[in-house]
Amino acid sequence: MWGTELGGGLRLRLLERHHAETLFALTDRNRDHLRPWLPWVDGVRSVADSLAFIEDALGRFARGTGYELGIWEGEELVGVVGVRGIHSPTDFTADTSIGYWLDAGHQGRGIMTRAVTAVLDDLFLTRRLHRVEIRVAPENHRSRAIPERLGFRMEGRLREVARYGEGWGDLLIYAILDREWQTARERVREQFFRGEKVGPDASPGSPL
Repeated sequence: MWGTELGGGLRLRLLERHHAETLFALTDRNRDHLRPWLPWVDGVRSVADSLAFIEDALGRFARGTGYELGIWEGEELVGVVGVRGIHSPTDFTADTSIGYWLDAGHQGRGIMTRAVTAVLDDLFLTRRLHRVEIRVAPENHRSRAIPERLGFRMEGRLREVARYGEGWGDLLIYAILDREWQTARERVREQFFRGEKVGPDASPGSPL
């Protein structure tokens, strides 16, 4: 299975077609939790919608332009972290953006910090990208905490760029460069992983 260990019984695995029912169930029970921040949630009305999302992600994975990973605790799917619009070092930009969400009952345990750390390792150390962004609503303090603790810089604010229900909302742009991740990585691993072997260090045969 394509993925990587996160330590603490957690693992990232590529979302595949047979995960559609599980993904829909997770989305469905988190609607109220996700709706204030993720406008797409009310468009997911059936397993077929989750399957379409996974198939689109598998297409991006095959083209090398992105991927969607399930965050698994044992055999339980507890969240998703994805990458969209990878521009490789052969392009003019060599950048991409990360998005993520976590089951309400699994917040506050550092799970998403571990997941995004592993994705950053893939993007910077394996794919050799130069810049990674995370965009988040100003009021979404839990989500903002991820880039802030991982060494991202808040670079600006996009006014009314995201639609929420009948209105429009702002997004904050956080970004980190490859050289900045090299510096932040040791601190992050020492603080959040405490010497555990995770990601590429744990499973060199199954990188992200």
